[in-house]
Amino acid sequence: MTDHRQRPRRRGQGELEALVLSALCEADGPATVGWVQERLGGDLAYTTVITILTRLLSKGAVTRERAGRSFVWTPASDQAGLAAHKMRKVLDAENDREAVLASFVTGLGPDDERLLRDLLGRPRGEGED
Repeated sequence: MTDHRQRPRRRGQGELEALVLSALCEADGPATVGWVQERLGGDLAYTTVITILTRLLSKGAVTRERAGRSFVWTPASDQAGLAAHKMRKVLDAENDREAVLASFVTGLGPDDERLLRDLLGRPRGEGED
């Protein structure tokens, strides 16, 4: 006899990082691993949350500071910042940056192309928080 119950869908690393970062962004200040785990509904193991936060720390997306015997965590960037970091990492890994950027830009839809042109037309630093 086979068991017909479905196992929960396994989430990818990027999806988990986005969930943890999003939860951390909702905090009123630095948050503990336990707080993040609880905010996510408790379906992730405590050690999994620590692993994800440590990966985000190595990517510069969060910071941590000692609080007693453990750490509290603070977002260093939002999900858009994390996505931009991933895009730069992919671009940095390629030999022909011009070809990669050209391929990316030609694949944009009209709305995204217009947005990119508007962003590139702004003086550096304008519109950044």
